Amino acid sequence: MASKVSFLPKGMGSLSRGLPPSRPGTLFVLGSDGGMSVSPDAGFRLLFGRNQPDVHVCVGVGDTCVSRRHGLITHEYSRWVLRNTGKLPIRFPGSRLVLSGDEAELPTGYTPLFIVAPRQEHLLEVRIAAGAPPRAGGGPELYGEETLDRDARDLSGEEKLVLVCLAQRYLRNDPQPQPLTWAQVAFELAELRPAEQWSAKRAAHIVARVRKRLSARHGVPGLLEEEVPQPVGNALNHHLITDLLVTTTIARADLHLLGPRHAA
Repeated sequence: MASKVSFLPKGMGSLSRGLPPSRPGTLFVLGSDGGMSVSPDAGFRLLFGRNQPDVHVCVGVGDTCVSRRHGLITHEYSRWVLRNTGKLPIRFPGSRLVLSGDEAELPTGYTPLFIVAPRQEHLLEVRIAAGAPPRAGGGPELYGEETLDRDARDLSGEEKLVLVCLAQRYLRNDPQPQPLTWAQVAFELAELRPAEQWSAKRAAHIVARVRKRLSARHGVPGLLEEEVPQPVGNALNHHLITDLLVTTTIARADLHLLGPRHAA
């Protein structure tokens, strides 16, 4: 086992610059205080998170919004799989988010992963030989403190219903999620609550009200049309949904609001 699982020293440099000689499929994970390499046949569950004494790779040290054990990586059926066991989302390059309780296959090669915390994103470098890494940010030693929730946004019951419907593809962890159209939102809510006279205009008005309020009250960027370059497209709603996910205002469990067939 010793030869199949090895420590990577702190200060070795980014995994994006290359790897030492290694067997194809070997996993390399690097955080702020070093990392580990794991052979695909080691049968090893690599844990990462803020609580340095209890994880193999430390990420987000000093940021109590990061969970003490935020995730793990295992080798299953000839692939490496990332699982988010923390509260905050983990972001792949681009906009794909792996939410709490979800999993995603890691591609061969270099993959920077980011734990999306309120004050900063913490980098975890991952690299799979014949490609891939993750890396992390650091800070003061607060390993054992309770994990803090970022302040959730205040939403009325009606607002939350509309936003969960709008964001359902994100909550289901679609690889390339997009907000539903207003017509789709209105159709689903009219089916769910036929007595309430849902329309695309009503749904759009409710979401616009939330965007304006969060922009004014919390300074969330990218929620107003004048803040986004043309063509705007789905950008305003995408930025809104991302903020609601990062602040855990909406979560996968909220899909139950859309009825039994949508429940997570």
